[in-house]
Amino acid sequence: MDNISTSSNSSGVATGFAVGVMVSQQMTMSSREIAELTGKRHDHVKRDIEIMLSALGKDIPSFGGIYLDTMNRQQTEYLLDEEHTLCLTSGYDVNQRMAIIQQWKAKSAPLSHLDTARMLVASLEAQAEQAAQLAIAAPKAAFVDSYVEAAGSLSFRQVAKLLNANERQFRQMLLDTNTLYYLGGVLTPRAEHQHAGRFEVKTGTSDHNGHAFSQARFTAKGVEWVAGKWAAYSMRGAE
Repeated sequence: MDNISTSSNSSGVATGFAVGVMVSQQMTMSSREIAELTGKRHDHVKRDIEIMLSALGKDIPSFGGIYLDTMNRQQTEYLLDEEHTLCLTSGYDVNQRMAIIQQWKAKSAPLSHLDTARMLVASLEAQAEQAAQLAIAAPKAAFVDSYVEAAGSLSFRQVAKLLNANERQFRQMLLDTNTLYYLGGVLTPRAEHQHAGRFEVKTGTSDHNGHAFSQARFTAKGVEWVAGKWAAYSMRGAE
């Protein structure tokens, strides 16, 4: 993946731009890209970067950026220029160093006007999507925590109402993403989501007819998580 990044924007989210399009910005390579090229874990690459920058007497936070992971959570990365990237990887093995060098050569190669335009469009689309997701996510955590604290765990219908989601579409999203499945005609969370603390299953006996029942309910953690999933699902449906 060719991640040509700039430093964080005003919203704190690192974004990418084509070389030559944003001439005032310095071309960088992200710690995620370094991890992908070298086969290292991202957290290990970030640790190596922090050690290097500390040894060089650099201001570590000034190299930081924010990105959204696959669960729509904000995560940190580092953005290095070519000099610091090569300094970092001087301690890596020869194949890893060569992968980094070749990627920098590819980044530095002149772009045609068509390639530049395509990269700019892709960058602006990514920015727009991140901005939309952040607009949803920003007030979400505090609101959900206070809401669930007052109401306890929430039912499917309550969460759909909270997210202003169509119940049928929301249910279909949960089924499509393999979050819930039908067990004896009852929507039931997959085990991994229960273990992650996103749901709790209430069981009991109906006062009306004495029949046993079970109901999956979203925890505060589950509501926050599914809000991100619903935002991404809705955006895909709008395309």
